Amino acid sequence: MDARSGGRSPGSAAALGAAIAEQVGRVIVGKDAQTRLLSVALLADGHVLLDDVPGVAKTLLVRTLAAALGLSFSRIQCTPDLLPGDVTGSLVFDQRAAEFDFRPGPVFANIVLADEINRATPRTQSAFLEAMQERGVTVDGVTHALPDPFLVLATQNPVEQKGTFPLPEAQVDRFLVSLRMGYPDSGEEVLMLERFREADPLEEVRAAVAPEEVAAAQAAVRKVHVSGDVAGYVVALVRATRESPLVRLGASPRASLALQRAAQASAALDGRQFVVPDDVQTLAEPVLAHRLVLARDALLDGGTAGSVLREVVRHVPVPVESVGPDGAGG
Repeated sequence: MDARSGGRSPGSAAALGAAIAEQVGRVIVGKDAQTRLLSVALLADGHVLLDDVPGVAKTLLVRTLAAALGLSFSRIQCTPDLLPGDVTGSLVFDQRAAEFDFRPGPVFANIVLADEINRATPRTQSAFLEAMQERGVTVDGVTHALPDPFLVLATQNPVEQKGTFPLPEAQVDRFLVSLRMGYPDSGEEVLMLERFREADPLEEVRAAVAPEEVAAAQAAVRKVHVSGDVAGYVVALVRATRESPLVRLGASPRASLALQRAAQASAALDGRQFVVPDDVQTLAEPVLAHRLVLARDALLDGGTAGSVLREVVRHVPVPVESVGPDGAGG
């Protein structure tokens, strides 16, 4: 067993989540909920969209997560002149061998930070789309597999629109969760100043999770029990977004799969082998809200995807029985 595991049993998602939270907490102040969502995405083998204003530690959170996991990390600064080959890699002519060799691009890493992804052109964004969905990139007709695990964490600024290219719905749908950092309260901001006064605390973060632990925990999450009632609740929530008059484009069937997998990861983080409705309710907004396209009336009334989704969740009946693996209520 790797020394970084600290004696944890393989596949222990709860211990893995605690180790990540401990390391991230050394750098990031007061963002426990956001850190947990990153752990959910990691365990559910999904990607994350960090959608917030500049200066709230989006990039720092991703860098700290990568340091805590000890996996290979790559940062891609997205700009309008970034080309698909700058992301995926390209063929380079080897004069000695008189043939073309493939040189992998920065997307070939376990954790990829796509910084300001909405500044990349649609053509370059499509390079991320294939990598996120297929876990591989195709260059000159040959598909190259990406490392496992593979996690894309993309940041974007929702306020600044000049020089940006909005992500198409098909790409937004590939992100398992979307999260906002938010501003710290005054006490947290003072603590942040103290923590960064003399040195960068990121330098003190150590890899606390072995790569094989991540794979084992992801496999364990897929075995977390989901009862028929809870699965029905997931489907009811997703279908309700399609039927709401406030929504022009509701969540897709891919969203149902994402919500179920995220709920399994959440249960595993809590040390449970079965999903309860609270897991689904808690994750409904971060998993579904970014996938919705609101109707014109909702936008004119100042509605947001989050507020509309909370209203949808409030009206969908919650199952009260048969949520555990033995058929008992949870």
